[in-house]
Amino acid sequence: MTRAKLPFLKMHGLGNDFVVLDARGSDLGLSRDQRRWLADRHRGIGCDQLITLEKPVDARADVFMRIHNADGSEARACGNATRCIAARVMGEKANGHAIIQTVAGLLPTEALGNGEIAADMGPALLGWRDIPVAAECDTLHMPVAFGPVADPVGVNVGSSHAVFFVDDVAKIDVAGIGPKLEQHAFFPDRANIEFAQILSPGHIRMRVWERGAGITLACGSGACATLVAAARRGLTGRKAVVEVDGGKLTIEWLPNDNVQMTGPWTLSYAGEVDLSQIEAIP
Repeated sequence: MTRAKLPFLKMHGLGNDFVVLDARGSDLGLSRDQRRWLADRHRGIGCDQLITLEKPVDARADVFMRIHNADGSEARACGNATRCIAARVMGEKANGHAIIQTVAGLLPTEALGNGEIAADMGPALLGWRDIPVAAECDTLHMPVAFGPVADPVGVNVGSSHAVFFVDDVAKIDVAGIGPKLEQHAFFPDRANIEFAQILSPGHIRMRVWERGAGITLACGSGACATLVAAARRGLTGRKAVVEVDGGKLTIEWLPNDNVQMTGPWTLSYAGEVDLSQIEAIP
């Protein structure tokens, strides 16, 4: 058991919410059960992802951001959390630039004059091994179908995504088919599942079932994957607004094939949690 009283921040990006812990001074040593308890909305604090700040491994980075989903599993990338942690680090540095290190790589970020933060989420990987999927295929048209959806586009933007284009995203039972697709046999490491509707060449409506978290109000890496998928299909250009349940992100697939995400961040509150009150999560 770690120290009983643990300071934390509660932050969110368009409603995709995080409990942020600072382990730069010492290893918190949290177990998977403790992480799940902190993320539980009825027993703990509640969040989509638990974010732990650690000392960076790469000297170019300002901080290492470790990401755990609500089910305790580790995630490789989280675009909304990247903006939140960038804002935190920029406040500590008193300047408008920060480099966030994750297991997926280095993510440069920049504060914009309108209060938003732009984050370079790295390259969009498009090969079937990059997603990854269980068999060689053209990731522009993957052989996956369930219920009313089929023919997704595969994209890896720090994490695995399968983007399904639909006529009306409001009619999709995300809670019903999302978990089935996340755990589809074609995705050996599971996948984040996006359902996207093209409203115009510069505007996409998207809903998401996140791997290890379920339905969330926003998914930054999912918005990036959706724009890349739409551009690959010729449905949009390389820049568009992606509207999620919690708001809007501006996504651009840059000429160097990196994906830039721009959007807001929010600090909800700071607090302290008593880990001695932990109880079992079924």
